[in-house]
Formats: sequence, C-alpha cells, structure tokens
Amino acid sequence: MGNIFTQIKGDRAIWAIATLLAIFSFLPVYSAASNLADYGESSNTFSFFVKHFVHLSLGFAIMFAVHKVPYRYFRGLSMILIPVVLVLLLITLLQGSTNTEGTNTSRWINIPVVNMSFQTSTLAAVVIMVYVARYLSKIKDKQITFKETFLALWVPVFLVLALILPANFSTTAIIFTMVMMLTFIGGYPIKYLLIIVGVGIASLAFFILIAKAFPDAMPNRVDTWMSRIENYANESDTEADYQIERSKTAIASGGVFGLGPGKSPTKYLLPQSSSDFIFAIIIEEYGLIGGLFLLVLYSWLLFRIVVVSQKSDSVFGKLLVLGVGLPIVFQALINMAVAVELFPVTGQTLPLISSGGTSIWMTCLAIGIVLSVSAKRQELKEQEASEENPLDILSEAI
Repeated sequence: MGNIFTQIKGDRAIWAIATLLAIFSFLPVYSAASNLADYGESSNTFSFFVKHFVHLSLGFAIMFAVHKVPYRYFRGLSMILIPVVLVLLLITLLQGSTNTEGTNTSRWINIPVVNMSFQTSTLAAVVIMVYVARYLSKIKDKQITFKETFLALWVPVFLVLALILPANFSTTAIIFTMVMMLTFIGGYPIKYLLIIVGVGIASLAFFILIAKAFPDAMPNRVDTWMSRIENYANESDTEADYQIERSKTAIASGGVFGLGPGKSPTKYLLPQSSSDFIFAIIIEEYGLIGGLFLLVLYSWLLFRIVVVSQKSDSVFGKLLVLGVGLPIVFQALINMAVAVELFPVTGQTLPLISSGGTSIWMTCLAIGIVLSVSAKRQELKEQEASEENPLDILSEAI
C-alpha cells in the first residue's frame, strides 16, 4: 500500500477532492438504486452499488495511468484523436435515436467485445479541449488572423459540435461555451470571437429551421431539447416539469440537516434520481449541509485547477489544465442549477457523484490530465532541490 502512495504524483489536494467525492457518492447512489429496482432494472439494489464501485475503480485506474503520462504527449494525441472522435460521433448519430427505459440511445454506441455502452460526446469534449489548448499555445505571441485560424482551429470545433447537436444540445452548448472561454483566456482576438459567436447562433437557428421543416429526417431528440427550453419559459404539464417539481419537493423536505441516509421518499417518484437529479436526493437526505459540502468540494477543485494552471511551466500546460478542468466544475454547477430550477433540464450528471460509467471515466481522464501537468511541476521542483549548490559545498569545506 505504501508503494502505491509513493507512485502518486501531482497535486495532493486534487487527489483528495476526487477521493472525497467518490467516497461520498456511494451512499446517495445506493439509496437511489431502490428507485431503479422499482423500475424493473434489477431486483437487487446492491448490484447497483457494485456497478458504481466498478465504474469508480476503473475511473481512478484511468486517472492514475493518465497522470503518469508526460502532459506534452497530449499535444500529438489530440491531433490523432480528432479524426477518431469525428468517426465515432458520426457512427453514433447514424445509428438512429430510440428511447430505452428513459435513455436516449443516439448518445451512445455499444462496444461489441465487452458489451458496454459508451457516450462518445463526453470523450469528444475532452479531446476538443486538449486540441484547442494545443493550437492556442502554438499561435501564442504570433500575429493572429481569422483566415489562418479558421480552418485549423474552428472547423474541427464546429464539426464536433455539429455531430453532437442533434442528440445532445446541452453538451454542445457546454463545449461551445468552454471553447469560447478557453480561447478568450488564450488571447484569441475578441473581434474574431464575436464572429464565431455570431456564426454559432446563426448555425443553431438554421439547424432548428431544418429540424422543424423536416422532422422525420432529424432524430427525435431534437424535439426533446427544444421543448425543454420552451417549457422552462412557459409552465406546462410535461415530464421535464414533473422532474423539476419532484426535485424541488425533495430539496424543500430536506431542510438544513436532511432526513437521513436512505430515507428519501422522493427517490421513488423522481426519474433519473441516481444520475441527473442526484443532487436533489442528496439535499433531501443530508440537508443543506450536504449540499454545501459538495459545493465547497467543487469550489476547492476550481481553486486547485487555477493554482495548477498558474504554476505550469508552459503555455500549453496552463491552457490544458483550464481546458479540461473548468468543464468539470461548470458541469457540476449546471447540474445543481437544474435541481433548483435555475436552469432548464439538461441531462448533465454531477461529476464523480452520479452513477454512469462514461461520465465517471471521462471526468477521471480530465483530472488525470490536470494531475499530469502538476506532476511535471512537482518533478521540476524536486530536481531543483536535489541539485547541489557549489557555494554550499565550498562553505562546508571551509
């Protein structure tokens, strides 16, 4: 065991935060599993606990392996993975869209050998952020023109977004927002960013018009995310409104101290209680204190991400940490905002808390990249400390 801890490098606070989130997740996931059992997915709630344990174990194995990789290698990997991601997204989109037990299959592909489902958009989100960080570091301190950067930077971004949009508007919006934030931080001219925002809005409007004109040609998921936005502005009796109302009921009944672990009555009424709306179940069972505990952990994670970014030894390292780290916190805030009706229903999970393999694995992948950057900084400090100062040797001899 001691040997394992010696192999762990990077920011120890980030390791601690990820571990605390993972450990805390077991109780609400196990509690919400009784709801899944009632829906007929399994008669044994403990099986969901074991499944969540396996997902987290694989996730931390990914985190450990990735943090051992020198972060400079991610430059080339992003170039290689962009076409791979585009192919996977295209396959996912072309397989059609059906609803199976409340899950939209147009977001997932099945891995034949291991017979597991994989959400390709989550992998695409990490890869495109690494790619953007690589390109911004490449053009740093150079004269930037929109014409030169459009093909190399924005075409891959818009291709990824275009392939995700029909089935998953919320992920598309998050990726676009994070890319815009990263390019702004990376010093990309604001006047060009405004052009990209305009192109993005025009492209979305055009897509909606096409979807309305040819509804049979588009996946049925388009109507879902469009209706969620409309229902958020106008109260109506829909499934999304039902979920929000049950979520607010759970939060209100939780109070300050909560009802206690496993004692949430709303979990039997709230669909996706172990994933999209797990924050509401946490507050109902652990109260405002439990909710604030999570908020503090994610805020702490944000602080450490910024610290690691600032201490990085290269521009690529700084942008890489922000590119893959900020979306984790941003997604957590969106999930919490949905639960309290500050945001329309998005289907975004609570990182390292909600059940689900792909979301956990890709979050751990992103954290592993952040730890890789901090591990490099730690390695440089250790090298500096180990170097002998000739003046110190001379003074000792005298």
